Amino acid sequence: MRRRNYTINLLGLSAAIAFAALLLVLLSLPAYSQTRPPPSDGPSKSDKDDLGSDIGSHEREMRARLELTREKKEYDENLARAKETSDIATQLLESYQAKKSFGSEDNKKIERMEKLTRRIRNEAGGTDTDTDLKEIPAVVESAVKRLAEIADDLRKEVEKTPRHVVSAAVIEQANKLIALTQFVRHQAR
Repeated sequence: MRRRNYTINLLGLSAAIAFAALLLVLLSLPAYSQTRPPPSDGPSKSDKDDLGSDIGSHEREMRARLELTREKKEYDENLARAKETSDIATQLLESYQAKKSFGSEDNKKIERMEKLTRRIRNEAGGTDTDTDLKEIPAVVESAVKRLAEIADDLRKEVEKTPRHVVSAAVIEQANKLIALTQFVRHQAR
């Protein structure tokens, strides 16, 4: 009978040890799942390509290049608008001096010039405001001459203004030019 007791005690002891081990493992699981790995100083091995460079940096670099290209294109378009505005103003002056009036083609040019000037002003950071130009000449020919001068001044201001700058001078010149184009357009009718 003693032997049997001894076997039962061994089985009980091994069951108690197994139970204690299982209990220890189960109690340590919540503590293990709450621990976080230490923060890494750089990208992990999975974030790097075979050469060890950061994959994301290539994508960011391409996006930055595309953004710079887009901004440069917009700036060049704005320069082209300023040049076209100046050219139209010169054409209008020549046409008015030759005929002493405006034809339907000239009226279209005046409208085109006003539209271009509004775009230039908007690109420079200006808004649509009513400008009361006090310097409007009473004689249409003088107003057309002034129109050509302001258009040329606007072109020069746009050319010398960097693309990331909001220029009050460009906005002011554009507002003057818009007011003059409206005056000349109404006088031409």
